[in-house]
Amino acid sequence: MSEQRGGSADGAAADDRRERLGLRLSASASAVLGVVAVVWGLTVQSQALLLDGVYALIGTGLSLLTLRAARLVAAGPTPRYPFGREALGPLMVGVQGLVLLGTLLYASVDAVLTIRSGGSQAAVGSALVYAVLSLALSVVLLVVMRRLGTTSELVGAEEAQWRAGAVLSGVLAVGFGLAVVLTRLGIDTVVPYVDPVLVIAAAGLLIPTPLRMLRTSLRELLEATPPASITGPVADAVAAVRQDFGLPEPDLRIGKLGRKLYVELDFVVEPGAWDVGDADLVRRNLVDRLTQPGQLLWVNVELHTDPAWDH
Repeated sequence: MSEQRGGSADGAAADDRRERLGLRLSASASAVLGVVAVVWGLTVQSQALLLDGVYALIGTGLSLLTLRAARLVAAGPTPRYPFGREALGPLMVGVQGLVLLGTLLYASVDAVLTIRSGGSQAAVGSALVYAVLSLALSVVLLVVMRRLGTTSELVGAEEAQWRAGAVLSGVLAVGFGLAVVLTRLGIDTVVPYVDPVLVIAAAGLLIPTPLRMLRTSLRELLEATPPASITGPVADAVAAVRQDFGLPEPDLRIGKLGRKLYVELDFVVEPGAWDVGDADLVRRNLVDRLTQPGQLLWVNVELHTDPAWDH
């Protein structure tokens, strides 16, 4: 017997609102930062600023797509999609990771070519001002994303992007600050190489973020076992239910797809000792223990007498 349940209706609705608010804020801030960075980068001839701007603009487009995906997921099951569209969550996280990874790799190759051609003539003082402003905005958005308190993985992906953006801006601020100092000391032979070197350094620091996003997306889409932070509480709840009802060790399967958590339990019991009503009680007890705001539960509990039923 199976049962699907979310958290309380009010809790789920509040989580959806926080999710959409976070995605809108992220998209708006990314658009502003991206346009400013591109214009500023072209003005001062800085590849590093252009990378920051392109990174932000790509993030804007992806945030808008993610917002659309969030609305589709929140719509729930439909006649065409009877099990819902939770797969859009991890799918969009994977798309974000793939696009960001491609951007960083392209920027790194371009920076290497710039170094080989003798460096660039970026205006490091002006670039430093931008880097500091960008760092401040990234930190503010990162704090806002965290304080939303949503369980949404889509907002989590946005938070990861702003964290990466803060790292990028911090690297640029340090690098351009060093270049300004070197220029004032008259040691300016290495200054033309600062900008492309910063691009390579920033890309190296940022690459783990899209790689982690891709890994998470693939694991969920391929229905891999969730991490211990998810399976642990489920195992504890199952152990408590077993103790309450005197049930044997079950065959337990746990899966996760976006906000939906799949839990399947197969108990082999003695013939004639249990009926359908008992199975209902076991399932409801387990669901009550696992229900959390913002999470969709898909629980299936089977009590049967055939040990070879699921093998």
